[in-house]
This record gives sequence, C-alpha cells and structure tokens, in this order.
Amino acid sequence: MRTKLTAQFVESVKAPERGQVDYWDARTHGLGLRVSQGGKRAWTVFYRIGGRMRRLTLGPYPSLSLADARRLAESSLGEVHHGNDPATAKREARTAETFGELAALYLERHAKVEKRSWPEDERIIDRELNPAWKHRKAREIKRADTIALLDQIVERDAPVMANRVKALVSKIFNFAIRRGIVEANPAHGVGSPGGKETQRDRVLGEDEIRLVWKAFEAEAPKTRAIFRLALLTAQRRGEITGMSWNELDLDAGWWTLPAERAKNGLTHRVPLAPEAVRNLRELEKNKKEGEQLVFRGGKIGQPISNLQKPMRRIKEASKVEFRFHDLRRTAASLMTGIGIPRLVVSKLLNHVEQGITSVYDRHSYDAEKRAALLKWERRLRDLLEQKPKPSKVVALR
Repeated sequence: MRTKLTAQFVESVKAPERGQVDYWDARTHGLGLRVSQGGKRAWTVFYRIGGRMRRLTLGPYPSLSLADARRLAESSLGEVHHGNDPATAKREARTAETFGELAALYLERHAKVEKRSWPEDERIIDRELNPAWKHRKAREIKRADTIALLDQIVERDAPVMANRVKALVSKIFNFAIRRGIVEANPAHGVGSPGGKETQRDRVLGEDEIRLVWKAFEAEAPKTRAIFRLALLTAQRRGEITGMSWNELDLDAGWWTLPAERAKNGLTHRVPLAPEAVRNLRELEKNKKEGEQLVFRGGKIGQPISNLQKPMRRIKEASKVEFRFHDLRRTAASLMTGIGIPRLVVSKLLNHVEQGITSVYDRHSYDAEKRAALLKWERRLRDLLEQKPKPSKVVALR
C-alpha cells in the first residue's frame, strides 16, 4: 500500500499476523518499508532495468533511518539511470571483506566516477588508511579504531590531515553501507580530531619568495617546475600535476584545462608567460615517446601525487613555513597589488562567478589574462633579482 512514510509511522507500524506487508513511500518513487511477521522492518527499493523489475534491500530499520533510506533509494535509482544495476553491484561488494578491498571498490565505483579530486582520496588511503587497516575485516573496524588512528595523526602534528582522514573514513563506510557490505560507520559521532579549521590568508613576503624560489633549484626538474608553475600561473596543485601534453600549445603559449579536470567544471584557458614556457620546454626535452602526462608519477598513467617530501626539503632549505596553496594565494595577492583588476585575477583563478552578470558575460578575457600574467612575470623577475632588504638596525654606542 502507498502511504506518506514518516518517522513516527515507521516506528509505530504494526506487524502483520503472518507473512509480510510492503508500505510504499508516496514521496520517494520505488522506496518501500517491508514489515514482517514478528516486527522486523527493512527498507527496499523497486526499479526496472533491462525490462525486468528488481528489488534491492537497502538495510534494516532502525539501523537505517527513513532519511537515510530515502537518500540510498535515490542514489540506487541514479545508478539505474546511468545503466548500472545496484543489485549486481551489491553482490560484487560482498567480496570486499577487508578494508583494503573496500577502499579499492570505493575508488573504482564512487570516487573515480563522482569526484575530480579522487587522486587525493587514493593518496590518503595509501598513506594513512591501508598501512593500518588494509588486511582487517571492514565489518570489524569500530569507532575506537578510528579514534586511535586519528589520535596518532594528530600526535605527529598533522591536525588538518586528521580531519581529512576522518572525513574520508566516513565517506568510504557510508558507501559500504549503501552496498550492504557493513551496517555501521565507525566514523559516526567522531568529532573533528584536528579542531575547527579556519580559512588561511598566508601570503609570502618578497624576501620569502626569493628564498623559496632559490630552494626550488635543488629539486628534480619535474618537482621544480610544479612549484614554479604554481607561482607563475596561480593555478591549483591538482590541475598542475595532472597536466597532459595535449593540453599545451607551447608555441602559442596556452594551456587549456578541460572541463573534466577543472574544479568548477568549466574549460579554462591559461596563458603561459615566457618563464612558464621555458620550464615546460625543459621537461619536453626528456619526454618519452607516447607519454601523455607532463608530471607522471610512480604509478603508470597516474600523475605525481605526493609532494610532502620535496615540500619539507624546500621549507628546511628556505626556512620559510608555507603550504602549496599559499603560492597560488601569493601570486593572486601580488597581482592585485600591482594594479591588475580583481575581475581579471578572478578569471585567472577560474573562480565561479555569482549573480545574473555571470549568465550574460561570455567574454573570454584571454587578452586580459595574458596581459596580467606577463605583467606578473615581469614583477616576479624584478623581485627575484633584488637583494634582500638590509635589516633596519641602528648600532648603539
């Protein structure tokens, strides 16, 4: 029977004297509550695929709330819309007994399909989660295990990473719940282990820029180019490291970032000033035949993902404390400081515009962006050629 399911109804519905009864949600198409003799209640979703009607059990009540059941039903129907059978996926998922197998399934079935930032998830799994949990049964990982792991990360003075790990654990186990692999999320109820994160506004000073640029010199050509391009182009780390040769027109001085790689999902044209082109030409000399990625990492077909070691070396050599994203922020801040309009800087950063103006403004700003980056390169070159300012210390008698 079709009814408007509510939390109160689900809690108080009476069990049939024999057999089972299905109550279909009037709000979410295909979602049903199956109440069996004895009082057991379970969420199911009906869907049609390949001309056949299929039923998928989402999970039991009260382990799965009405709100969660609706979300899972909508997610399952979304998979059907894209030609996937969630029941088949659930059977496949039953083989993912260990956390390592679950994490691999999460990457292939969810992260790589839904997230442009999936390489970061893979990096966290390889570096933080698999060393601790890879061979453990996913169902046996409890909240205490999650807290213990996060405490270890906080103790090594990486509070932000602890927050990232906690968020990813939650995503992986929510994915597992949707596929019937586990019934509980060991990150549920765990607070932010690294505390509240505040927006950073770190901008490197002129002397600091000279020091880190000098420290770049000691790095391998690919690593050196990644850090330099961050300052020269003001683009995001993942967009730089994922750069492919077919995105570049070095003769014309353009880098075209495709929509599927851009954070905002829009194609982005980045002008390349002479210094940026020179760095890329240096890498092009050693390009192997058939190689697609400019910054190919250790895994075949994957870009460089771990910059922690070179970052530590650069910070130690320069004595400057900074994060990679600070290079992008520094470039943007100094560009506005030399008179480049904020709108042009925003276009260079590929920020999403808000308001009605963005709907009608179809100007590419290519000329303005090129002029801006040429002006910024000249300012950076002048800055790097200057000597550090002498200390304003007055000698006393």
